[in-house]
Amino acid sequence: MLQYNHMTITIIGLGLIGGSLALSLRQQGLARHFVGVEASLAHARRALELGLVDEIETDLSTAVRQADFIVVAVPMDAMLAVLPAVLDAVAPPQVVIDVGSTKQALLAAVARHPRRGRFVAAHPMAGTEHSGPEAAVPGLFDGKTVVLCDAEQSDPDAVQLVEKLFGALAMRLLCLDAAAHDLHTAYVSHISHITSFALALTVLEKEKEEQRIFDLASGGFASTVRLAKSSPAMWVPILRQNRLNVLDVLDEHLHQLQHLRKLLAREDYGSLTQQIEQANHIRKILP
Repeated sequence: MLQYNHMTITIIGLGLIGGSLALSLRQQGLARHFVGVEASLAHARRALELGLVDEIETDLSTAVRQADFIVVAVPMDAMLAVLPAVLDAVAPPQVVIDVGSTKQALLAAVARHPRRGRFVAAHPMAGTEHSGPEAAVPGLFDGKTVVLCDAEQSDPDAVQLVEKLFGALAMRLLCLDAAAHDLHTAYVSHISHITSFALALTVLEKEKEEQRIFDLASGGFASTVRLAKSSPAMWVPILRQNRLNVLDVLDEHLHQLQHLRKLLAREDYGSLTQQIEQANHIRKILP
């Protein structure tokens, strides 16, 4: 088993998740050296300035070969090409993880790769609406859940290392198959983003005075629409790869909106009260 404080970790993609993971792993003393791979030269320079990594490597294979642990943190469409290339360059005992928000397409892309066992599919359920190296923050993962997908297809020593690293970051561990992961993240994550995009578009369409939005937006509106600030470069690939699950939950969401609209239109405030009380049950799950 690799010794934490002797490890070299390569982070491919130095945005919010990749950068925050580098900061958290460094803070916990889980590696001695961090190598970054970043397509944007501006982001690469900033990642060095912020101390997210110790060096930038422009050649992917070189960055992979010198690492003990590799994190692939690029947008999901790019992930389909980058992850197989990373696996081409690894050998035991190296371990590779991704941190992507969808899993079925990605796991299908590497299912027959000869070094599939060195890869552990992971999704840390944490984030903000911000992007780029500047968005990276220490402690982003504290108390959050990390999902490992189809872990039985990964080598046991690889899974053990990943569990220990995320455990050291105070994360809760959940194991799901890829299909279940994509279904449930559509319900609890992807629908939240697409709803926030729609709300922002609605307000921007109806309220033409931007200063009015700024002046009148309360905490409730600001928190609800916060996710609309999220990067399209990140979210369009997620929605594309999880399209069927997102469409399913979006249809149900539209049904619920139409039902609430009907109750309000016919002034059925008793039924509207019942619906809101039913919605309040979510507090039993999310305090």
